This record gives sequence, C-alpha cells and structure tokens, in this order.
Amino acid sequence: MFPAVTEQESVLNGSSTNASGKAGWISSLGVLFFLSGAAALIYQVSWQRLLFSGLGADTLSVAVIVSVFMLGLGLGALIGGWAADRATSPLRWFLAVELGIACYGICSVAVIDLVMMHAGGLGHGVVMLGALFALIVPTTLMGMTLPILVILLDRVVLNIGEATGSLYLANTMGAASGAIGTGLYLFHIMDLRQVTWLAAAINAMVALGGWCLVRRAAA
Repeated sequence: MFPAVTEQESVLNGSSTNASGKAGWISSLGVLFFLSGAAALIYQVSWQRLLFSGLGADTLSVAVIVSVFMLGLGLGALIGGWAADRATSPLRWFLAVELGIACYGICSVAVIDLVMMHAGGLGHGVVMLGALFALIVPTTLMGMTLPILVILLDRVVLNIGEATGSLYLANTMGAASGAIGTGLYLFHIMDLRQVTWLAAAINAMVALGGWCLVRRAAA
C-alpha cells in the first residue's frame, strides 16, 4: 500500500494541483489531525486510569503520568522532525506512525496491566519506571506526528505559518474533545479495553484517510 505514496504525494507540488484543490486537501488533513488528537487523549485518560492501580490516585501519580507523556511527546517531536526532514515522503512516515499507535493501542491494556502486576509490589520508584517503560513508545510516536506534518506542508504550501497554526488548532481541538468525551461519555458505555480499542480504530482510520488523500491528489 505504501510504496505508491511517494509518487502520489509529489503531485501536490506540481502545477496540476489548483489552489482550491490544495486548500481542500489541507483541510482534510486537518480533519485527520483532529481525529489523531482525539485518539491521543482517549489513550491518555484511559492509560491514566490503568496506571492509578499501581501508582495510586494522588497528585504525585498524576504528575508522573503527565511527565511521562510530555517526555514521550518531546522525544517524538525531535525524532519526527529529524526523520521527516530527511524523508522523501513525510506523509508515508505519518501513515506508518498512526498505524504504529493503533497497533500499540490494541494491546495497551494488556501491556500496562502486565507491567503494573510485576512492578506494583516493588516500590513507587519501580512503578514509575514501569509507567515509563509502558508509555514511552506510544507517546513518542504521538509526538512525531506534528513535526512530520509541518515538514510535509512546508513542501506544498506557501504560507507555512498559517497552515501550521491551523493544524495545531485542529489537533488541540481534537485532544480536548477526546478528553472530555472519554470522561463524560465513553467510560459510561464501554470498559477500558473497549475504549482503547476505539482509539486504535481512530488511528487506523486516520492512516487510511491519509492514504485516500494522496490517492485523490493523484487523480
């Protein structure tokens, strides 16, 4: 599926793509990034609940979990920017990252439960390291998405500042929607495993939607 992406993505740089078509393509990318942000916060709220079983539900526990997330996001931003800047097709990287997050999301409850089961009785410090081990990979992948898309847009639009701001707004709005929707609605109709599966399905949809975008651009 992915080998064709590089050739199709290059169409966006050509004169055959008019301004309105390019604007529609970027808007669609914003919708996908909204969904990506929603999935990320669905994961965060869900994983936080799981980790409370080992860390306890107190201020320190919340600080540890948020710190692990921020560490992963920061590390991912560095890696994503470095990789996409050297990639022939940043969009190919974005699709792969979203699929990677989806794959982890499917098994995340089992992974976190396993880590907490083995680390739970070994002291708070070990549990913190367990939380880092359980979350560093998916949060790093999440952090890679924005710089990858920024570098992609830098190659296909003139006003990169406005485009980046719009992307960040879409992602932030999605994150807020995911956090609020999970706490107020999803936890009342699904268990934790089902909620994380829903987030994984959203990531998979984002990857598929991105692939459809480059197919449409090449048409």
